[in-house]
Amino acid sequence: MHGQEQASGQVPRLWREFTHQPLTHPQIPYVGRAGCRAGAARFPHHPRVLDVRAFGARADGTTDSAPAINRAIAAAGRAGGGTVTIPPGTFRIDDVIRVGHSNVVLRGAGSDRTTLYATRSLTELIGVYGSRYGGDKSSWSWAGGLVWLAPEARWNSLVAAIRARAWPFEGWTGNRRDEWRTLTRVAPARQGSWTVTVADPARLRPGALVLLRLADDPAHTLLEHMAGGGPGPEAYHWDDKTKLTSYVPYEWPVRIARVHGRRVTLERPLPLDVRPEWDPQLTTHVAELTGSGVEGLTVEAVVTPQQPHLLDKGYNGVVLQCAYDCWADDVTVRHVDNGFGLVAASACTLRRTRVAGRGSHHPYFCREGSHDNLVEDFTVEERTVPGRPDTQLHGINVEGLSSYNVWSRGDMRMGTFDSHRGMPFANVRTDITVNNDGRHGGDASAGPLFGARFTHWNIRVVNGRAGLVKIDGLAPYSATVGIDQVTEFDQIDVPDFTGDLHTRLELYGAPQAVRPRNLHEAQRGLSFTYMNRGE
Repeated sequence: MHGQEQASGQVPRLWREFTHQPLTHPQIPYVGRAGCRAGAARFPHHPRVLDVRAFGARADGTTDSAPAINRAIAAAGRAGGGTVTIPPGTFRIDDVIRVGHSNVVLRGAGSDRTTLYATRSLTELIGVYGSRYGGDKSSWSWAGGLVWLAPEARWNSLVAAIRARAWPFEGWTGNRRDEWRTLTRVAPARQGSWTVTVADPARLRPGALVLLRLADDPAHTLLEHMAGGGPGPEAYHWDDKTKLTSYVPYEWPVRIARVHGRRVTLERPLPLDVRPEWDPQLTTHVAELTGSGVEGLTVEAVVTPQQPHLLDKGYNGVVLQCAYDCWADDVTVRHVDNGFGLVAASACTLRRTRVAGRGSHHPYFCREGSHDNLVEDFTVEERTVPGRPDTQLHGINVEGLSSYNVWSRGDMRMGTFDSHRGMPFANVRTDITVNNDGRHGGDASAGPLFGARFTHWNIRVVNGRAGLVKIDGLAPYSATVGIDQVTEFDQIDVPDFTGDLHTRLELYGAPQAVRPRNLHEAQRGLSFTYMNRGE
């Protein structure tokens, strides 16, 4: 690319800079390998096929087919994997559909042909789910799905804890975050490195999934690093942000690509520096769900009024939890409290998904340390009934130190870019049209709205509202490139950090001109150049 003008648009200076330092650029994160199998165009195919009708499912809209569907899924799991097919028609489900074994795909005949009609909420099926942070909130407002992809043992432990009213942590290291052990210590390394040096490689194997675990120190230098460092984060008061500090240690799942002596190559570059003061380790975790997906169906909940804010009953759509290299493709959810969820999920893809019907609290939520996920070709339809004044609409949510996630090629007819505190960092939203009418949430004890390296690239804002889309005055070390001219109204935020935020704004008012049009796709074109580098 030479000169400011391409044949069909303008190339921002930021993109030129990024191509020279893609793994360490101060404002733009490298997300070229986000998604299932590094963003592969095709999902795995499992030749073993099981038809839910053989297990008793009936497409009559009245028979409870959940037991039959779950029997078919369990049979595929016991066989080591397979595709569970659901033919065209409407199948009533009076229970959660659970994908708890790896290499199992639940496949309908298409989102316009196969419907799972859900009649009961998660509150009815599992029980009241309070918040581990106290108060009278319902955690079904941000957790759980009527189609729930999670390792069987992890799902069972979560349900047992909820029924015992011992409100759990929901991530990779168990209900009390104590189900892990050290595999090896890790030597210092820099953000963007593909290779780390370990103290003892004896328990590391190529292909294995491990956690990189980084603990914070008393001065909170890890949190400062996630915010980009410098005077602003150093002056920030972290100690009273108890919800935020509960999210650390930072746990990043990654597969090992190669072990050569004490040198270990990872399938993705390091998301952060690795420093001795953060006690860096590679550790074990609960058994993951991997190679599983749900495809070609609609989950439609019985129509009920949306509940007051934070009191959702749990008419939720599809959730991936403690999942790695899993996916949803061609899936619609309708009349739900919350649409699609990524909860401690990493390297997963949501493709060709749609949220429709009476309106929802979180159309998409990404939380509890979810990393490296890809949400592409997604649609949030305009609600079919007006929202009650005591409800809230968020949008594409990210929170809880979640990082390196991508939302790409979206059509948001309602909602907003919901950075929900908990200092998510290094996330990308690109090539999206949005009617920006939602509001972000987030408890004050969860800390900043943004960490470093947030990028909004080619965003068409049809109603001219700036909130949470134009972020050059809010997010540290971040970039807003190619968005429509917007103005502040309704919810107006102030930056969490003082001083110079080191943010960038380019091609303001000209989303149609920015090239490349899609930041994620452009980065994918760079990924294979750098993936095998040792440093």
